[in-house]
Amino acid sequence: MTRPSTDEATQIRLRYEDGTVRIDGLDDASVSPGTIAEAVPALEADPRTDGWRVPAGRYAVLRTAVLEAVDTPERVDDEVLAFESLRPLESAYELRAYQRTALEAWLETDRWDDSSAGETATEPTPAEAPAGVLELPTGSGKTVIGLKAIERLSVPTLVVVPTIDLLEQWQRELESEFDQPIGRFGGGEQRLEAITVSTYDSAYLKADSVGDRFGFVVFDEVHHLGGEGYREIAQLLAAPARLGLTATFERPDNAHEVVADIVGPLVHRVDIDELAGDHLANYDVKRLEVDLLPEEREEYERKQEVFTNYLARSDIRMQRGSDYQELVKRSGSDPEAREALLARQRAREIMYGSDAKLEALEGILDEHRDERTIVFTAHNDLAYDVSERFLIPTITHQSGAAERREILERFREGTYTRIATSNVLDEGVDVPDASVAVVLSGSGSEREFTQRLGRILRPKSDGTRAVLYEVVAEDTGEERVSKRRRDES
Repeated sequence: MTRPSTDEATQIRLRYEDGTVRIDGLDDASVSPGTIAEAVPALEADPRTDGWRVPAGRYAVLRTAVLEAVDTPERVDDEVLAFESLRPLESAYELRAYQRTALEAWLETDRWDDSSAGETATEPTPAEAPAGVLELPTGSGKTVIGLKAIERLSVPTLVVVPTIDLLEQWQRELESEFDQPIGRFGGGEQRLEAITVSTYDSAYLKADSVGDRFGFVVFDEVHHLGGEGYREIAQLLAAPARLGLTATFERPDNAHEVVADIVGPLVHRVDIDELAGDHLANYDVKRLEVDLLPEEREEYERKQEVFTNYLARSDIRMQRGSDYQELVKRSGSDPEAREALLARQRAREIMYGSDAKLEALEGILDEHRDERTIVFTAHNDLAYDVSERFLIPTITHQSGAAERREILERFREGTYTRIATSNVLDEGVDVPDASVAVVLSGSGSEREFTQRLGRILRPKSDGTRAVLYEVVAEDTGEERVSKRRRDES
């Protein structure tokens, strides 16, 4: 690469504006936009000016490319990050060996090229810009790793979480660990501080207006960022340092590839079995197959036949989420498609909510009468059926925040030893310790199974082994999905 001489070159200016990074002076500095575009394909001409622009999320790679293209870093006027440096932060947590290994693996991904970092990095740009995702089991202390990463970088930080429960949990931890005001976006509050925690929904609304205020962003439950709207958060923030935390990185729709592009690749993974017995509870998985009752079997087969016959006629394969959406779309104008859709829904209701499953649950609850137990279902109706039949408190998406907190608190203190829930407790909620989980119904995905297993893996003071029961309706689509998950795991 031929660099312009000092005499020929003029100043190149980088600045943040409304979710983009603007680049002025490329042509004047005799730096070819084509050269920069080789490293930053998102570079495009700004129709409002004579300059160029990229999404703010590409700031780190853009900055490195520009500094590589000029003869001296003094030619680059980097005005992107508008924050003031923080005094060094300090957390009282001591990392376990596996947590330290994970953090070090992430720190080694520093994206500032050696030729453009160190002495050439100008304040307030952080001297480190690691980026990537860490996958560790539920209960293994991902939050602690995030706190130590914030301590290490000691730059203004945005923490993004999927639920109000996690927002409040992170806020408490941040306030406890750092002598620093903690901002909050979510739950009716919009308060910006150098360290701020936000829900994904609030970050989606605020990212373009605060995109130059943070040098570091932590995405908790980062797999949510693969959603069509949420991924814009990472694209609008200029923060060069990025950390994704999750127990289940891969998504069935392959959107984890998008996450890897905008946050960084999966750089370290810790499997549940690596920690079981030392840092997590030892556990067993028991699979119970139940037969549908004769009348249930007859209706199930009849509804399945209506559904599969329509698929054969319509050439819909039901191999991707888009296939199901196509069926829903057709059902609006095609009576046969609507009949097939309703038949599928009814077959799934029978498969998931068979009376035989409730009988199996009765036996499990009797066997574990004195142990804290969580019963998981795929749908609210079955959760309420469990609640009514066994007099168990239930938490669903319809439960209010106050009701949910009260139930979880009573479960934590032992007033309740059993709770039932739909998938609302799979993630994003601080669930008290339990030793038994019963999956009455679910999608069968590896993600969901891992999340539910993680709810019972906190170490037990008495050394009790945790146990997860998977109750499956025999000779149904549920059995096939469960088998496929086990074969792939």
